[in-house]
Formats: sequence, C-alpha cells, structure tokens
Amino acid sequence: MHPENIHNGSYDFEALVQSNPELSKFVFLNKYGTQTINFADPDAVLELNKALLKHHYKVDNWSIPKNYLCPPIPGRADYIHHLSDLLSKENIKDQIKGIDIGVGANAIYPILANRIYGWKMLGTDIEKLSVEAAIANIQANPNLIEDIEIRHQDDRGSIFKGMIRPGEYYHFSICNPPFHASKEEADKAASRKIKNLGLKDSSELNFGGQANELWCNGGEALFLKRMIRESALFKTQVGWFTSLVSKKENLPKIYKQLKKLKAEFKTIEMALGNKKSRLIAWKFGER
Repeated sequence: MHPENIHNGSYDFEALVQSNPELSKFVFLNKYGTQTINFADPDAVLELNKALLKHHYKVDNWSIPKNYLCPPIPGRADYIHHLSDLLSKENIKDQIKGIDIGVGANAIYPILANRIYGWKMLGTDIEKLSVEAAIANIQANPNLIEDIEIRHQDDRGSIFKGMIRPGEYYHFSICNPPFHASKEEADKAASRKIKNLGLKDSSELNFGGQANELWCNGGEALFLKRMIRESALFKTQVGWFTSLVSKKENLPKIYKQLKKLKAEFKTIEMALGNKKSRLIAWKFGER
C-alpha cells in the first residue's frame, strides 16, 4: 500500500465505533482475539465504510442504494495517492481539478480526492440512478458541495464527449472500468469469490454492483481501447488520463493502442494485501 495511505495498519474499531455507533453490532473478536467484522456481510461493510469516511475524512453522511457497489476505501485511497505522486512532477500552480469517469452511486473517488488533497472534482456516469445517488451523497455534506460536481452522461456510446465542456481543463481523469465482458463472466467470478470465502450462496456476498459497474461488452480491454481512442480528442483539456487495469493480460492490447496514438504512458503497480492491480496513465505531447 502507498506509504501515505492512512489505512496501512489495522482498523481501530474502537475509534470507528465512536464515529459510527451502528458499526458496533457487527464487531466481534476473532479466534486470535482481534476485533474485526464479517467482511462477507454487506451491512457490516456498509457501516464500516460510513465509519471510515466519518472518522478519517469528515464525511458525516454517506450511503449507497441497496445492491450497488460498496467500494473498499483503502484501495480507492491508494489510487488517489499514486495520482498525487504523478501530478507532483507536473509543477502545477493552480487548483487541481480532476474528472472521474463512472463515478457510481458511491462517488468515492471524488470524495477521497477532495478530502485528502483538496482537489476539485467532476464525476460522470451513464446510469441516472447512480448520478442521483452520487449527487445526494455530495449534497448531504456541506464541506463537499462547492468542490464536487456530478454530471449524467446520456450518450452511452461516449466517455468524455458531452462531459468535458469547451473551455474546461482537468489535470487528470480517473476511472475504475467494468472489467468483465458479460454477465455470465461476472457471475462466474462471483461464484469463485463465494467459494474462496467459504460461503454457501450469493446472498452472503459482500460486493454488490449493477450491470454497468461490473461488466460491459468486450470487458475491460475494449472499454479502455475506446477510452484511449476518445481521449486523443481531448488532449488539450486533460493532462494525465488514467485508469485501473485489473487484468494484467490486457496490458499488451492497451499498450498497442497507446503507441498507435503516439501517447506517452506509464504503468504504476499497486497492491492491497495479496491483491495486485495497476493503473495505466497516459498523456499527449501538446496540451
């Protein structure tokens, strides 16, 4: 985990329960005598997230609709810290602004980016219900309202078009793309996770997610190919384009597309426990 990530150590459940008393009903001692929660329980994970956001980031009111993606906050914060490292080499003098593609109902990237580094953020999403929930999360916290805007992308075939307006400039874009190619593939991945966690059925699974959050036609590789191709049209309005890449085997296809468009790019490795991921960052010569 990034050295600046405040979630590097174990959770302080006593402090977290003080911030969110609802968490207390889910905390128990494991066989090692350590306080924990059942991470396969969606209600427990939701209350943990509320506690983390309130205790560490002064976000007092946050929630998500039932069956929507509940993000692991330590991993999301890691992305933000790595982005900060990337931007620190740019000698930026003005207020940093970023755009989150696929903000989701949780709006977690804009929230963390603002609360950790004070960045101004725009979040976009193709799902109207996600947009409404994200707006509700921002409006419920007065310390976020001035710095975070949410826009609905009503053209499902576009990523940046219609969202980045004439005259606007963003120092970076951020994205956690849907990584499965179909619902069937997403269901198989869910089944594997259920088995690994020793659970009996999907009703016990802790990660939710609507279709557009988990899968899209062509999966992660095709989505990123589309994003890279469209990003070239906005090379004067965005500094660094970035995205998570969950499947390492997709990197050669991504590199090929970036080289084709003569983009400068780099891959940044990330790790959260035993899980390894990476983000790809690219930019074009002329700004």
